[in-house]
Amino acid sequence: MYGYYYGYNDSSYWLFMILSVIVSMYAHFKVQHAFSKYSKVRCKQGLTGAEAARRVLEYNNVEGISVEHTRGYFTDYFDSRSRKICLSEQVYSASTVAAVSVAAHESGHAVQNDQEYFPLKLRHMLVPISQIGSNLAMPLVILGLLVPRWGFAINLGILFFSLAVIFQIVTLPVEFNASRRALKSIEETGILCDEEKEAAKKVLTAAALTYVAATFAALVSLLRLILISRSRKN
Repeated sequence: MYGYYYGYNDSSYWLFMILSVIVSMYAHFKVQHAFSKYSKVRCKQGLTGAEAARRVLEYNNVEGISVEHTRGYFTDYFDSRSRKICLSEQVYSASTVAAVSVAAHESGHAVQNDQEYFPLKLRHMLVPISQIGSNLAMPLVILGLLVPRWGFAINLGILFFSLAVIFQIVTLPVEFNASRRALKSIEETGILCDEEKEAAKKVLTAAALTYVAATFAALVSLLRLILISRSRKN
């Protein structure tokens, strides 16, 4: 009965679960392969990731943003509150196509913030709501399963988790747009040559797949919760 509640008997759930794993593994492989490959290709202009980030900011007339070094691997991000771009060691001081691509992408987020790009503003607003939804969803579902008279908690958990899914969906246009801004800036400033621009596009496309995979996984998890609710009613 416990397994039945969790939707394990539903073939559609297992199909989507398997697809989710495949998509996640493929995205992970693509980004690792692309970054590893183009981390070995030095850009002809000789700019480091940090220098490329500053060049993109300057080209887009974005001021007051610091570019700093941070520890870790794939730990690159833009912090709108402290107005800084943090680049990992593999990006900050490296003069490679991969480093320049990632750095330009993070500067793309800074440009979005400076120009008040609506999807980015919406994502910022959804951050606390998404965190609450992620933390409360499963405890509410479990409570609804353990205490039959509190079955409404399952639907409440689904509602909370839906907020986290919405956050993932909103993240997609934000990331794709940051990459488009990065590639446009790279092209118009001449940071990379034509051949290198194609490589940069491959790096950023591979990175975008990770967000697609995360969104798909979130949708599958939401499907699981819906199956739990449906199974309980049956």
